[in-house]
Amino acid sequence: VQLQASGGGLVQAGGSLRLSCAASGRSFNSYHMGWFRQAPGKEREFVAAITKTGGVTDYADSVKGRFTISRDNAKNTVYLQMNSLKPDDTAVYYCAANGGSDLSQLRYLSKYAYWGQGTLVTVSS
Repeated sequence: VQLQASGGGLVQAGGSLRLSCAASGRSFNSYHMGWFRQAPGKEREFVAAITKTGGVTDYADSVKGRFTISRDNAKNTVYLQMNSLKPDDTAVYYCAANGGSDLSQLRYLSKYAYWGQGTLVTVSS
């Protein structure tokens, strides 16, 4: 599956952005989907994940209550709605696809076989 992330940009603290990740190739609904981010000088970290049918979601504590992950399997797209953005949210955001079945491993980067190219989110103070 090929993934294309979009929607990043520059926003002031307290603002909102919605990221999109369009998938092509093999059946989109065969994959759990995740969003990860990497800030300058830091390791890539888990942000949010959603199961194949969208029935279960998971969030990093740092974004819980502010970010919402969703998917539209008819459009082969996963979204990340980001509200109340903070300067600490500044990073390159990546979407990724996980073809496994173990929901306990949604937070692990190594379980995601396919990655998009990343989209930069910059939050100014």
